[in-house]
Amino acid sequence: MKLETMMDLYTQELKDLHSAEKQLTKALPKLAKSAANEQLRDAFLHHLEQTHEHVNRLERIFASLGKKPGGHKCVAMEGIIDEGGDILSAAGDDHVRDAGLIAAAQRSEHYEIAAYGCAKTYAKALGRDIDADLLDSTLEEEKETDQKLTELAQGIINPQALAAAK
Repeated sequence: MKLETMMDLYTQELKDLHSAEKQLTKALPKLAKSAANEQLRDAFLHHLEQTHEHVNRLERIFASLGKKPGGHKCVAMEGIIDEGGDILSAAGDDHVRDAGLIAAAQRSEHYEIAAYGCAKTYAKALGRDIDADLLDSTLEEEKETDQKLTELAQGIINPQALAAAK
């Protein structure tokens, strides 16, 4: 990797995001299948649909740059997904496991929120306003997903998990 210009850094950030999103298209169906709570399952499936659109937006940006998205693996997302895999295979109460699934999913959301925020800032600095708008759309969806997961955790899942322990 060579980072001599802001465009180099921007392209690297986009590649990292593309890899992260592609990994999530494989992980989200597993989270949905493991979720005992129907609302949580629906939230994961809804975010899967959004994630496919996130990949599409990134690929549109790459096309406008005349570049290809491949050649990079987001090891951070790989680690977040691997760690979440421990929850998927854990034995125990379904409600407690659902609380763990939310925590795992929110780790990935927070990573993406940070990365999309950076990429959007770089796009603006480079005068790539259309890219910035596309990245902002995804950033807002990531924030909405994080908020939805928080609401599910606080309003339903965590109270159920606490009741299960009694």
